[in-house]
This record gives sequence, C-alpha cells and structure tokens, in this order.
Amino acid sequence: MPPAPTPSAPALGGSRWNTFPAAGTPLTARDFVTATEPLLQGIIDDNALTSADGEVLEDQIRATLALGTRETSLPLAIGPDSASAARELGAQAETIGRELASWATAALKRLLADPIPLPAGPLVVRSHCYGHLLTPPAADLLRGRRGGPVTMQLYNEWLHQMVLLRDALLPFTNWQDVPLLITPSGLRHAEPARDAFLTELMVRQIRHSSIVDFARRVVTGTSGPAGYGFETAGGTALPAALDLLPLTAPRHLLTWRADPAAEDTVTYVADIQDYYAAPRTLVEDLPPANTASGPLTARTITGPITDGTRTARIEITHDGTTAHVDLGQALRGHRFAHRPDPVTGAAHSAAAPRTAHVWSALHAPGLVWTQAGDVTLDATGQDDLVVLALLGGLYPENVSLRPAGSSAARTTADGTGPSRLVILVDPPQAH
Repeated sequence: MPPAPTPSAPALGGSRWNTFPAAGTPLTARDFVTATEPLLQGIIDDNALTSADGEVLEDQIRATLALGTRETSLPLAIGPDSASAARELGAQAETIGRELASWATAALKRLLADPIPLPAGPLVVRSHCYGHLLTPPAADLLRGRRGGPVTMQLYNEWLHQMVLLRDALLPFTNWQDVPLLITPSGLRHAEPARDAFLTELMVRQIRHSSIVDFARRVVTGTSGPAGYGFETAGGTALPAALDLLPLTAPRHLLTWRADPAAEDTVTYVADIQDYYAAPRTLVEDLPPANTASGPLTARTITGPITDGTRTARIEITHDGTTAHVDLGQALRGHRFAHRPDPVTGAAHSAAAPRTAHVWSALHAPGLVWTQAGDVTLDATGQDDLVVLALLGGLYPENVSLRPAGSSAARTTADGTGPSRLVILVDPPQAH
C-alpha cells in the first residue's frame, strides 16, 4: 500500500500518479516500478478492466520491452557480426525487459484483486504519445468502447516510464542494485541523454565513455568529463572486469559498488588518453622466461581529485618490489583483448610460441609489444587483478587472452596483425 499522504505528498489521484519519495531520493528498479503502480490502477479503474484484459496488457509490455518484435521500443538487431558493445547491451535489454515485464504482470494481477485507493479522485494525466506501438488487442482495449483518451494517456505514461527504466539500467551488470535519480516526472529527465546514447548505439560502434556518461546521468542527473567510470555519493560505477573474471567479464558494462564514502561526483580517467603516444618496450628486449614468476599480489590505489577527475592504478608486488599499471589502461586493454568465442571456443593444438616473463612485462617501462612473432605470457595461477594489470602493461593491439590448455593456433578472433601477445589464464572452472 502507498504511504499515508503528508503535506509534502498529497493524496493519490487527480494529477498525482506515483508514490515517489522527496525529490532527489534515488530509487532502485523494483522500487520505481512499485511507485508507478497508481498509473496501472488508474488504467484499471478508468477502463473497468478484468483479469482477461490484464492478459492483453501483459502481452503488450512484454512485446514493448522485447527485441525483434513489431512493438519493440529498441529496434536493435543483434547478430554474430554485431559489435561487442551492441551484443552486450542487447543481451542486457532482453534480460532486464523480461524481468520488468514479469514485475508488471504481477502488479497487474495484484491491483485487479486488491486495488490501490485514489482518494483524490480518478487519475487525469496528460502524456504525449511517444511512438510506442500497441499490439492490436491492446489498441482495441485502450481505444475501444471501454477505453478512451484518459485511459490511453495513463497507459502512454506508464509504458514510457517502463521503457525509460529499462534503458536507464542497460549499462549495469547488477542493474537491480543501481540507485536511479528520480524527479516528480519519474525518469523523463533522462530522455535527452537516453536519445543520445541510443543514437550512438544504433548508428556506430558506441564508445565506452558514452556508456559511462549515460550511466552517470541516470544516477546523478549530471554529465562530466569523458572517462571509464565515476563515483558519487552512494557508490562507484566501474567496468565489470574489476569484479568478474577477465576471461569472461563483459567488456563494456559497469558494475555498481555501493560506497557511501564519496562526497562529490568524480570521473575516473586514464592516465594517458592517447596510448599510441605512450613509450613502448619490445618484448624481445625483456629477460627470457626461464622460471615461473611465482605468485604476485595486487591492489588498486586511487589518486587525488583534480578538476572533478581522478586516476587510479594497480600496484603489483613481487618479492618486495612493486610495479604500477594505470587502471584506465588496464581496463582499456581488457576491452581490446581478443578472446575465444564463448560458443565455439578453440579446439586445435599448436606448438608453443616464444614465452616472456609476466613480472618482467609488468615491470617494463611503457607498454610492451612485439614485432618478431607470437609470444606467450603465462599468467595461470595469478590473481584476476594481476591479469588485468598485465593487460594494461601490454600495447593493446593484437593481444589475446586465452585459457590454459586451449589452442595457441591462430583463429579469426585473434586479430590479423603479424605478431600477437598471448596471455594464458586459468580456465573459468578453475576459479
């Protein structure tokens, strides 16, 4: 049941269609859906809906939030040749859409049996048409003899808010935990940022910084410098590779980490924006890998805040000696690294290429690269953060990340350059 009205929260009904808390209070996806239930109640009341009608609206929300339907609100075609960011965001859209539709279905059934009272009278909400196509049964229901302009306006508003919610959550792996900025008009404040985000996703290979900027806008309502993550009051959003296995972690998605210690909104930026200009060290000039590196330890260290930005680095320690790798470059290396296809994998065997010492590569000045054929760096048994640091220590061109025991033979996923650096890591089941 909605909370009792207070002087700052008038009774439901009339133009009050939600139970949002005070302005500026964030809501999770589940709480947002619950707070918009008065709109569904208004639709039910105005149209005298029955349980059979509820099934029509359930089919409508599923069709709107799905991909590939006539009624889809996100006409994103995903195939094997799609860019990796589009594939990841498309998979997010399908997962989140299905869950939101299931919540909406449960809400409809509950409200039909146990209505929310609207003491201020029937809802009257003006909502523009946002171009969301209706299924023929839903169009008949909402525009037919029992429907009309009021019902259609209420449904337009509710449906559009659900679409905005789904899209606002696309950048986050743990989307159910993300605190979204909510205003009296719900998520409409995010519309300009959403339009720019989806336009870039549809027409080009979307930049990681654009994903971060959109995520920042839906959480804070503000933009900022281009970067690979951000922190704000309540938490930090950084690439998922920091929390998941580098071999299988999404390349482009963020993970929300709740951390109330932050006071200001700050953008994480790479120490070197143009990695092409970074100094390089040839792997051929490194000491040969005659012995294993042994276990290395790693931790992240954040730098001071300067003009709303900060850098961070990974500190790696070995036998009392430390090396440092910029976290932004490490995450960039993770996005660029070639990985085996998760479906087909690699099944062929080949002779082992030349090898290099992991610690030597981490301790080398600049970015390590090769011009003299394939080189393997064995990072098996190392911590995931060490693997991420190694990705940041290599020049991110024709670097492959492969599970130990898989093929060293070239595949189309390994790139086309003349020489590659292959990092061997533990298979996922070994973790």
